[in-house]
Amino acid sequence: MSLAKKVKKKSIRQVEQDLHRERQYGFFWYAWLWKLIRGGLIFVCAFVIVCGLVYTSWLHIQNAYLAAVDPTDHTDISFTVSSGSSLSTVARNLENAGLIHSHTVFKYLGDFVGSSQRIQSGSYVLRKDMSSLEILSQLQSGDGRPKTMNITVIPGWTVEDIAAYLVRNRVLSSDTEFLSLCRDGESYAGFEMIGQILPRGDRRYALEGYLSPNTYEIYTDTTPDALIRRLLTQTSAVFLSSYDERASEIGLSVDDVFILASMIEKEAKTGDFSKVSAVFHNRLRMNMSLDSDATVKYISGSEKMALSNSDLNVDSAYNTYLHKGFPAGPICNPSMDAIVAALYPDEEYLALNYLYFCSTDPSSGNLHFSRTLEEHNAAVAMYRPLWEEYDKSRGLTK
Repeated sequence: MSLAKKVKKKSIRQVEQDLHRERQYGFFWYAWLWKLIRGGLIFVCAFVIVCGLVYTSWLHIQNAYLAAVDPTDHTDISFTVSSGSSLSTVARNLENAGLIHSHTVFKYLGDFVGSSQRIQSGSYVLRKDMSSLEILSQLQSGDGRPKTMNITVIPGWTVEDIAAYLVRNRVLSSDTEFLSLCRDGESYAGFEMIGQILPRGDRRYALEGYLSPNTYEIYTDTTPDALIRRLLTQTSAVFLSSYDERASEIGLSVDDVFILASMIEKEAKTGDFSKVSAVFHNRLRMNMSLDSDATVKYISGSEKMALSNSDLNVDSAYNTYLHKGFPAGPICNPSMDAIVAALYPDEEYLALNYLYFCSTDPSSGNLHFSRTLEEHNAAVAMYRPLWEEYDKSRGLTK
């Protein structure tokens, strides 16, 4: 073989070796890289598959159980959650109302997001186009209405005044049950003061006089019975044991004190309470009729200042012109000031034996006090034209 052919052949072999070596080393480099990234690729692929499965499952649950029952139905549906209702009860009621797909899933959803103890009672307006999450959120937020409110019972209000106030302020939808409970009183015999006056006899309302005037914070869904018990409890709390002792000391029962206080409340301004009390105490001591216009107005419903003879002759156990002693029962719910005045009449007016009083100018509420009938008649003659003019201005001349 010639020298040129050997050189040429060697070159070809060398080239082949070089190519083989290059392929060998290149394979090892790719193999090393593949080993490096294969684990990561497997994890990513598995994660994507799992996420896909979870998402698909969630879509199924969402569409089958959590989505709106009817996305096209925008009709308002009233839904009430009663106080103390459990999440299970609420969920079942929602399903019965057609607002959710499954009460079981809704219950699990509520437990999962921690809402089981945060459902608020109230009256809601929900729709079938709301998802379960939206409904749950609404029930957590509340119905937007206050859960409590303040009411104020004014001194001098009667049972019927209180009932009208409660209806007017939408605390009660009707006064029927409230008035019935107050009229009978038997449900409250457990209160010592009430138990002592039952059966109510000629009383218009057994509880008249015992519903303590005050401002109260109450639940907006309260009941007539709960309201009455709240007011009676307040009365028991403010009538101290020392008042009971004082009543016995001056020869009055607790009921006598409340009756007298109610008359004082209706007859005078606070500044004259103890003086009016002294007049009534003096008349009782002398066995005179109390002659209180306020007792006549209570039973007749008249608002006139100048009462006629026919008004004063109304046949009723409340008419203190016809019947001596106290009327059949309290004629309003008195303030503590009036109760204290009934227990502690003005000592000077007691000693000077004042027996009469009458209104001066009706718009002022001032009173004129007299010790004799002649003085009283003169005062009445002086002020009666003012009373009649006052009645006329208010359309109360009949």
